[in-house]
Amino acid sequence: MPVRPMTMDFLLNAFSGESMAHMRYLIFAEVAEKEKFFNVARLFKAIAHAEFVHARNHYSNLSEYKGDFKTVAGTPAGPGKTSKNLELAIMGEEYEVNEMYPAYLEVARAQGERGAERSFKWALEAEKIHSQLYREAKSYVDRGEDWVLKGKVWICTACGHTYVGEEPPEKCPICGVPKDRYLGF
Repeated sequence: MPVRPMTMDFLLNAFSGESMAHMRYLIFAEVAEKEKFFNVARLFKAIAHAEFVHARNHYSNLSEYKGDFKTVAGTPAGPGKTSKNLELAIMGEEYEVNEMYPAYLEVARAQGERGAERSFKWALEAEKIHSQLYREAKSYVDRGEDWVLKGKVWICTACGHTYVGEEPPEKCPICGVPKDRYLGF
């Protein structure tokens, strides 16, 4: 059965927004590297991969769709130095956490769209972590320091869960896959 129209619109919008976040964070990583915030650049690259995972998950729920589409995806814009870029990233993540994904999730749940519901839930949980990590990194950058990173930034390749440490968790707390499904940055 095809995805219902409202949920389909939300999947398309989420796919578009996550795709833009992926590219925006790669651009932000280049700026951070030029400013010698190498750990912040690693964070941007890692979370860019998590956003790719979210986009891929949303897109995979559109297998019945065929055609052109226009989306409405909020994107904080106006790139600048690393501190400003972190502020833009926080704005985007908090919009997803507080506005976008809770609404999308409720509609998918109400419409019985289990695949979309899972995709939105996984993204929502990961975005909460991204917001916290960006806030922490910004507190360092605003003091003129690179973010202190103990270990690697680990991304679950199934759901985008993001974890900082020497090793990834044994099992993803969001989707349940084993630690060998994590990619380290």
